[in-house]
Amino acid sequence: MREILPVAARWADAEQAFAIATVVGVGGSAPREIGASMVVSASGEVFGTVSGGCVEGAVYERCLEVLAGAAPHVDRFAYSDADAFAVGLTCGGTIDVLVRAVPPGSAAAADLQLLAAREAAAIPTGFALVTAGPELGVGRVVSSDAAAPAAVPGVVSLRVGVPARLIVVGAVEFAVALARLGAAMGMRVTVVDPREVFATEARFPGAEVVVDWPDRYLAGERLDAGTAVCVLTHDPKIDVPALRAALASPAGYIGAMGSRRTHDDRMRRLGDAEVPPAARMRVRSPIGLDLGGRSPEETALSILAEIVADRHGGTGARLSGLSGPVHAAVGPGAGSGSDAATQVPAAVPSSVPSIECAWMPDVPARS
Repeated sequence: MREILPVAARWADAEQAFAIATVVGVGGSAPREIGASMVVSASGEVFGTVSGGCVEGAVYERCLEVLAGAAPHVDRFAYSDADAFAVGLTCGGTIDVLVRAVPPGSAAAADLQLLAAREAAAIPTGFALVTAGPELGVGRVVSSDAAAPAAVPGVVSLRVGVPARLIVVGAVEFAVALARLGAAMGMRVTVVDPREVFATEARFPGAEVVVDWPDRYLAGERLDAGTAVCVLTHDPKIDVPALRAALASPAGYIGAMGSRRTHDDRMRRLGDAEVPPAARMRVRSPIGLDLGGRSPEETALSILAEIVADRHGGTGARLSGLSGPVHAAVGPGAGSGSDAATQVPAAVPSSVPSIECAWMPDVPARS
């Protein structure tokens, strides 16, 4: 739902009628997660997607029907072996899509305006959407925190305002590309560097820019499984303290740029700083997947690819060389606890220690 909120709020502000289609149930190898949404204006303008292209035509027609006065409705789309050309999912999965109208000045319009504002301000907010019964299609803002509410039959609980975080240590040119691509993925991006001449808002539009020693900044932040820390500085006096602070947190991804020789030297320095071997194993270094690129943009893509793979438990291998479903199979109720953009915790391999690696309560700060 997060991706359609700015458009929905703009239409609501202009008192335009529109319809919203939301995935409220998934099964098998579904292409999108619960919460994925699409909006259609009264003039026929479309934004968002519920399946990546498989059933958008049918959902669009259903949106026009509710705009013309039809009641809210849930449609199920699945692959049909009997008629492979029928409207459905060629991936073999199943999705349930709720379509409802949003009249100008309605409670539904006000809810979407509120959700958009709280998403933009990164304020954790819950949203409950009724998917069955006499209140089908009714949505309510239900909480002001990120905790997933208890499962209720006939209600899908979503979350907004809790984007994944990307903290980039070092305002180098590679960081410019990484910050830009991270923001395009909907991440909340922060760039931190003690060098004021490099850490400027002009170089990093759309990102929070912090002029400070990275270790001090990281020690003062609440990092969690949805946080990725990327150290790009190549300067031991910045790298090592920053990694030491990051490794003392439950951050879901910690990576560092550099050659294999730089990596070996960095690991030695972390050992000298009394960082345990188990904690040092969490560092993804050299950072990124092997895509063969060299430019800042190509390098940023490889870094974000590794972050996504870690978060979702992907292999990073070519899909053409794998067998089985492209998307991991999910049960009928999977994802119902929160919006999929925020529900998936960062995946940590079994060989990597978890939050118990918070072996260091604080990091000495420089004045």
